[in-house]
Amino acid sequence: MTNIFTRMKDSISADLHQFMDQKEQKNPIAALNQYLRQSEQEKEKVRKLVDRQYKLKDEFTSEYHKAQDLADKRLKQAKIAEKAGEQQMYEFAIKEHEEYHARAERMKASREEAIEQLDMLEQKYEEMKHKLKDMYLRRMELMGRENIAHANHQINRVIEEVSDKPFSRFAEMERYIEGLEYKVNSAYYKSTFDHKIAKLEKEMQENEKVN
Repeated sequence: MTNIFTRMKDSISADLHQFMDQKEQKNPIAALNQYLRQSEQEKEKVRKLVDRQYKLKDEFTSEYHKAQDLADKRLKQAKIAEKAGEQQMYEFAIKEHEEYHARAERMKASREEAIEQLDMLEQKYEEMKHKLKDMYLRRMELMGRENIAHANHQINRVIEEVSDKPFSRFAEMERYIEGLEYKVNSAYYKSTFDHKIAKLEKEMQENEKVN
């Protein structure tokens, strides 16, 4: 029982922040998931202890009532035997009464101890459930921070590529667009050049006729 309570105490008091703050840990989410699985297993063990303690309390209660009923019965019989002058029967009944009474007292004490242990177990079990719930919420927070960190890393990488690398995707796209504009403008100039020359030649011929 002591070992179980010690392990349970360690599970409850374990500091979750070490999983968040250890920079050298490659995958804190995986480590936290493993820790949560172990904690769930410990919680299940405690739940079984709580169930078993309930059964023990009920058994002690039942045995206490049985012993107390028999003790009362033998005491009543002893009084009848004493009144009837049956010394041997009286002595037997008194001896049985004392044995059953001692058993009842022992079962009563065991029952009270079982109730105290049950109360303590239930409190620890509730603490474990709250702590686990808190850890699950902390995992959600950690996953959110991890997502933001990954997103910022991607954004920073793209910005660095644009600002520091001349052959980044954005730079290549800009160069491609500039080249495409040059080709379009060049093709347009070529396509209108013949027309402009013909017009210029016609204007010159008309001026010669006039002169």
